[in-house]
Amino acid sequence: MKAALIYPPTADPTAPYLSVPSLTGYLRANGVEVLPIDANIEAVDHLLAQETLTGLANRLEYRLKRLNGKTVLSHEEHLAYLDLTHSSGRARRIQEKIADAVSVMRDKSGARFYDPEQYETAAVVIDEALQLVSDAYTPLTLDFSSYRTPFSLLSPKEIRAGADPERNPFHEYYCRLMDRLSDQKLNLVGISIVFPGQIQPAYSLAYMLRRYFPDMYLTAGGPAITQLFSRLTGNQLKNAIEPFDSAILFEGEAALLGVISDLEKGRRPLGRIAGERCTDLGSLPAPDFDGLPMDKYLSPKPVLPYDATRGCYWGKCAFCHYGLAEAGTAPYRQRPVKDVLSQLHEISSRYECNIFYLSQDTMSPKYAVQMARVFSDAKVPWRWASDMRPESALTPETCRRLYDGGAIAFSLGVESGSKRILSLINKGVSLEDMRSAIRNLANAGIAAECMTFTGFPGETGREALATMQFLDSLRENISLFICGEFDLVPGSRIARHPGEYGISDIWTVAGDEFVKTLFYEEETPSTSRRDVHKAETAIEKLSRTYWLHTYPWAGSLSTAHTLLWYHQFGSGIFRLSAEQPFKRAQSFFVTEKPGNRRYKMALRAKGVEADIWETLIYEKRSVSRSAYRKLAKDLSR
Repeated sequence: MKAALIYPPTADPTAPYLSVPSLTGYLRANGVEVLPIDANIEAVDHLLAQETLTGLANRLEYRLKRLNGKTVLSHEEHLAYLDLTHSSGRARRIQEKIADAVSVMRDKSGARFYDPEQYETAAVVIDEALQLVSDAYTPLTLDFSSYRTPFSLLSPKEIRAGADPERNPFHEYYCRLMDRLSDQKLNLVGISIVFPGQIQPAYSLAYMLRRYFPDMYLTAGGPAITQLFSRLTGNQLKNAIEPFDSAILFEGEAALLGVISDLEKGRRPLGRIAGERCTDLGSLPAPDFDGLPMDKYLSPKPVLPYDATRGCYWGKCAFCHYGLAEAGTAPYRQRPVKDVLSQLHEISSRYECNIFYLSQDTMSPKYAVQMARVFSDAKVPWRWASDMRPESALTPETCRRLYDGGAIAFSLGVESGSKRILSLINKGVSLEDMRSAIRNLANAGIAAECMTFTGFPGETGREALATMQFLDSLRENISLFICGEFDLVPGSRIARHPGEYGISDIWTVAGDEFVKTLFYEEETPSTSRRDVHKAETAIEKLSRTYWLHTYPWAGSLSTAHTLLWYHQFGSGIFRLSAEQPFKRAQSFFVTEKPGNRRYKMALRAKGVEADIWETLIYEKRSVSRSAYRKLAKDLSR
């Protein structure tokens, strides 16, 4: 029996993700021949090739020429005109610079990778290259964490339409992948879908696999599939599983092996298959990265993931729904520390890696200290990072032990700077404990990265500003921060008990067959537009004191590049100062905007677009292409 395990676009191209190596290690330990494929990095490598970008530039110019040849443009054509114009003046310059940008990211000497100016330029060029892809395939938005079109994932019909070669920038790469797979004599292909941004590319790949290999057994799994399929029933579930034979929910190692066993016995399991909800980590072998294209990742050296733990030991935060669970978070488990030591020895020596990300949700301080002591006693040269709660257990002594045992950074769920909001969240940690934990980590030399958000139901403008004030007061101790916006997700406690949080109504829009997004109204609105503006201004002001980047570059939280820069320069590298005046190259590809009437009309259409979606979602509570086009016509008059 031979199985291919595929990790699809669109995700972090700087390091392999854990899902396929974990499954590969388990299946190989049980005698299954496995072909692991990181289609994400392979597709990115294809998109960033000069030949591909030349084709994209030609496609863009052709589409723009066709629009310029029309006397009158529709609302959607005006939006396309805006996107095509955005990249038309810079496409050729991106092509000229892309090879050098990629070489900076893969610079094994580190001389160019660790040079702020060269690194900055390379990151901007690669981001602009992905923007070129988006604009050439407008109305697509594509980056390393998302893949969106206006009607994406609303229904199986829209997903099938999104797989059309004319709408799919990965089509050419997928065709090459089919040629590779045709020689492999595979019995099964599994696609691991971890993030929402991978869902449409994964379906597009699955439809092509089904056309090329109609008898192949095709299954899907991963957190994004688990969270999507666990809430679907009846025809919705049946339609969603197409074109797969099955979808494995929750933790998939044993379930996937069971599917392979059934196939060997002539059975073909179909539909939704429940995997383990609480796998004993002590029973699992080490992740196996053999067969992955380690030379293709956009990084000078490997930073590999490893699940020393799974789940969350607190598991009570009201906003959280994360990972392989129907609701909340998965149960917390730990690998035996002796297994961690031996397995990381194996991984480190095999892949010449000494920096690891050790988490699958969060890690308890007690376990982290046990592990650090073992690492320190063994005198291993590893540095590692994880996610952690900023709690009272992070004393000065504990933090020193963690640093001595190789800890380099922790991403901390701070969430809010308001005591009342923390209580509503049920965070279980006080502001005083958070302050102490952050200071103790920083004093020990460990990077403290703070994750926060605003917009929690009932949060006032003053409470939102309190979060920024909390971060600003600890700026000399905080290595990086992020402040997002609250998003109501199915499976969270708030979604299941909205009345407890002042929410009067929750709805999904008609036409969203996958129940992908929840919308809500508060009984009494707690913030005004002025409050929101003040919070955004405070976030922007604090951001200017750091050298921040978008995911997955150095200067974004919990990324391979960020860990490499910490290791090279220390935990304060991203805080700007007179000695470190790094700047973002925001104007690197600025082009003149046309002043013609058509461009001005396109800008007006962009303003109308926001009104259209506001009306569809909050007034009509229904989304369809026909309703969208009617509103666009009415509002554009």
